[in-house]
Amino acid sequence: MIYIKGWMIASLFAVLPIFHKSKILVDMLGQVHKIFGLKTFLIKFHVVKITFCYFMRFLVIKNTLVIDLLFLFHLARYQVEDESSHLDEMPLMMSEEGFENDESDYHTLPRARISQRKRGLEWFICGGWKFLCTSCSDWLINICRRKKELKARTVWLGCPEKCEEKYPKNAIKNQKYNVFTFIPGGFVLTVTVVREAVDEYRRYKRDKEMNSQLYSKLTVRGKVQVKSSDIQVGDLIIVEKNQRIPSDMVFLRTSEKTGSCFIRTDQLDGETDWKLKVAVSCTQRLPALGDLFSINAYVYAQKPQLDIHSFEGTFTREDSDPAVHESLSIENTLWASTVVASGTVIGVVIYTGKETRSVMNTSNPKNKVGLLDLELNQLTKALFLALVALSIVMVTLQGFVGPWYRNLFRFLLLFSYIIPISLRVNLDMGKAAYGWMIMKDDNIPGTVVRTSTIPEELGRLVYLLTDKTGTLTQNEMIFKRLHLGTVSYGTDTMDEIQSHIINSYSQVHSQNSGSNVSSTPSRKPQSSAPKVRKSVSSRIHEAVKAIALCHNVTPVYESRAGVSGETEYAEVDQDFSDENRAYQASSPDEVALVQWTESVGLTLVNRDLTSMQLKTPGGHILTYYILQIFPFTSESKRMGIIVRDESSGDITFYMKGADVAMSTIVQYNDWLEEECGNMAREGLRTLVVAKKSLTEEQYQDFESRYNQAKLSIHDRNLKVAAVVESLEREMELLCLTGVEDQLQADVRPTLEMLRNAGIKIWMLTGDKLETATCIAKSSHLVSRTQDIHIFRPVTTRGEAHLELNAFRRKHDCALVISGDSLEVCLKYYEHEFVELACQCPAVVCCRCSPTQKAHIVKLLQHHTGKRTCAIGDGGNDVSMIQAADCGIGIEGKEGKQASLAADFSITQFKHIGRLLMVHGRNSYKRSAALGQFVMHRGLIISTMQAVFSSVFYFASVPLYQGFLMVGYATIYTMFPVFSLVLDQDVKPEMALLYPELYKDLTKGRSLSFKTFLIWVLISIYQGGILMYGALLLFESEFVHVVAISFTALILTELLMVALTIRTWHWLMVVAEFLSLGCYVASLAFLNEYFGIGRVSFGAFLDVAFITTVTFLWKVSAITVVSCLPLYILKYLKRKFSPPSYSKLTS
Repeated sequence: MIYIKGWMIASLFAVLPIFHKSKILVDMLGQVHKIFGLKTFLIKFHVVKITFCYFMRFLVIKNTLVIDLLFLFHLARYQVEDESSHLDEMPLMMSEEGFENDESDYHTLPRARISQRKRGLEWFICGGWKFLCTSCSDWLINICRRKKELKARTVWLGCPEKCEEKYPKNAIKNQKYNVFTFIPGGFVLTVTVVREAVDEYRRYKRDKEMNSQLYSKLTVRGKVQVKSSDIQVGDLIIVEKNQRIPSDMVFLRTSEKTGSCFIRTDQLDGETDWKLKVAVSCTQRLPALGDLFSINAYVYAQKPQLDIHSFEGTFTREDSDPAVHESLSIENTLWASTVVASGTVIGVVIYTGKETRSVMNTSNPKNKVGLLDLELNQLTKALFLALVALSIVMVTLQGFVGPWYRNLFRFLLLFSYIIPISLRVNLDMGKAAYGWMIMKDDNIPGTVVRTSTIPEELGRLVYLLTDKTGTLTQNEMIFKRLHLGTVSYGTDTMDEIQSHIINSYSQVHSQNSGSNVSSTPSRKPQSSAPKVRKSVSSRIHEAVKAIALCHNVTPVYESRAGVSGETEYAEVDQDFSDENRAYQASSPDEVALVQWTESVGLTLVNRDLTSMQLKTPGGHILTYYILQIFPFTSESKRMGIIVRDESSGDITFYMKGADVAMSTIVQYNDWLEEECGNMAREGLRTLVVAKKSLTEEQYQDFESRYNQAKLSIHDRNLKVAAVVESLEREMELLCLTGVEDQLQADVRPTLEMLRNAGIKIWMLTGDKLETATCIAKSSHLVSRTQDIHIFRPVTTRGEAHLELNAFRRKHDCALVISGDSLEVCLKYYEHEFVELACQCPAVVCCRCSPTQKAHIVKLLQHHTGKRTCAIGDGGNDVSMIQAADCGIGIEGKEGKQASLAADFSITQFKHIGRLLMVHGRNSYKRSAALGQFVMHRGLIISTMQAVFSSVFYFASVPLYQGFLMVGYATIYTMFPVFSLVLDQDVKPEMALLYPELYKDLTKGRSLSFKTFLIWVLISIYQGGILMYGALLLFESEFVHVVAISFTALILTELLMVALTIRTWHWLMVVAEFLSLGCYVASLAFLNEYFGIGRVSFGAFLDVAFITTVTFLWKVSAITVVSCLPLYILKYLKRKFSPPSYSKLTS
């Protein structure tokens, strides 16, 4: 909300000193006399209390003032009989003494007799309205001029109970506030402050808990306990299993025999897969912990970086001969906020506090502002201009005589309720309620609202940008296809592969010649037919063995003797059981491949830093030593491993990766590209597997160059990549694998629902074009009747121009484009491309990087101005989610990073349908109604104040004071207005059955300048009726005006809420009667507020009057006149022009 502070606050404090001295008031009244040219006037003067409630409605400043209700009569146009005889009776009272001495003269003023005037239209336009106002004022003052007189008294000595009347208490009261003014006045401020205080206290408790965690610090004298906040760079810290790592460390030692450990990084990068970390070999080989202090060693670490996936450093031991230099990489680090999953680790601290990777990657996300808030900001600006304009008009009608700027400030304060300052708190409380309802919805279990300020955005979305893997698909990989070039095996022929593997290894182990048994099948020449079969069998064997060896998967076994749930590494002599084995890897694809090799007979049973063991179908264990590993990166799109066969000593380099990366590495072939396309069209994720045999000399040469590159301080990654690329040449193509990623449950009906709701869906994925196209079809992202235009690859401006022209000639077709072509189009024809793409019912962008995904979101926001939503489940979707107006994360197999970065977190893609159609609709409709009602509440009372001031010659005197003004915006009307958060125009079942209703929400018709003007007119009408009706129907005392008008105002607000509600909830009924009950009960305590002056109009409420039938029928009549026409209009509108949802509900 726009809070009008600045000069308004300065104006408030500029006005306050005016009222401190009565002499200033007297001078002001003299100026008023000059302005209006009064010939005869009455001024009733006494001390009253006036309440200024402006500054955020938070602070009620009560000042004892010498201000009176000024009833000024403009009698210049009147023809007054015997005027000259009365001029001396009413002197111009220009001093304070004059006011006091001439109060008795008020009773001597004769009633003015007004002559007949011309009653034509010209007369009315030129000044007749002013004549009517002055006539009304004359009549009112003659009735209200009676004052309560002080009487003489008889006092009995020592018998106060004999006194006939009640007299004031002999108590001194200098307090500014009482219970009724302080507590309600600070309600809004209290809500905000308490909420912030609670949040801050929770943050303080979390910080204190984290900083107070104890860790074991290794010193020369042994282990000592140290708090996390006291850890310093260079300390040797011991971290136990399942304990959080307190700072960034280099991994020195572990209790595991393998010299490695697993850590969980889900709180750092959101990935749920365990990461394998390797201890520095030099320190791991030390006999005891204490030996760490007996060596002279240091660690060189690069400056703190944001990248959590890379690290460059060296470990140097100077006391050995020669000095030991060991390169350090990401696998030797333990980042803060990760958790040790196995064993006990010891590390040296290299980064602490704000220099740790976790803190450096923790940035305050941008504060997302909903479209509804922006629209309310615009309306608030308009209200502020109306406030200033109205105040200027009132001062202008006064004549700009004297200190007009003081009157301007007074009017600004009087009409300040036009600015809906309480709207911010009402909306915040409403949004909190929406979030609670979303999280408590049993139909979408596990949903979490992480950004409670934008629930209305769920009802205004036009573009939905979604990831594919893990979002539309389950990210549960199933091995579906093995292609060897000349032969292909599917799920129905996997038993043939298993038969080949069994036969291959049975032949190997049946050869008992006394020599070392080879792990490869025999290749003795045989007849031609068996040769063919043996060739296929050999190729299958090599392909399966390559898949079983080329990965980063580690088998983990449940401990039988330990605590349940713990894991330990399988030793070589352990009885490997299939029942308690689980696989840990960085990707579900890796696990799917290893599980498939297990299903065909070649099982991975053990892995450590230096070796891995495979179990053959016959139960024999094959050992392979791991010489080098080249992990997968998003840049290289491939991973490799060099192993040595223990039995034969053969060295083999295996590699697998995406077809675009492997096509230039493998030897020439004529089937790879075609088969990759065929598999992709089936919706399979493909990987190309290749190998290269190395001699001992080749490997030694490579190892020396590789180790030298790893020790480089500058450009280490580039040098290492160059050495590895020298080995990636002319590799033998073994096979092509196809893995299926199954669709999420109910993806098809959900996407169809969103499409029917008018939401345009864009799929942004890093997968291949063919796979993305197939998933788009199978998921019904592209309907069966739509054509697909595949944007051909372009690299130059001319090609992009021609392709865009070709695309322009097509209509109602989905677009499929690659990331490279997209980059070219955006470079030269950004506006044209976005314009054409936005006309498509669906768009698929493949081979997209995370940066491109976020860039596409920003393009749509910039060029269309529509609201966007991004949904994903992986770390590569975080940038897209944060850039969108509304980000939704799915807790999937790739971790919680997207879920934690999102505004809303769900567990399944199908939940987005109910989230948008039901909760998005309700949140937007309710907040729109709530916002307009809060503005109406301020406009109607400001209209009454304007009418009151205009009737009494534009005097800047408040109509309602003190608790009446504070209570009006709090206990009298807050509960019914806030109960609108329970309203709903359509039942959830109907909203899901007819998603077309969502289209109306995106047009923003529930809150617009049109609806705003309608509510302004309603406020002006009702405010005028309430005020003029109270002035016409009040009795002999002016206190009746306050009682009648304020009671009718409260009833009108309650009835207007009832008029707006579309679906009643029992809490709404309670809120209506509770507010009415609070008002009725408070009448006994508000006697001093139902009169303008304590002396002039009576200090107590006229209880006898408000309990009469006269009071009731007058209040009822005014209320009916103010509300009945609106009920009639509403009925007629629903009868002849009903909204779309009412047609369905009827």
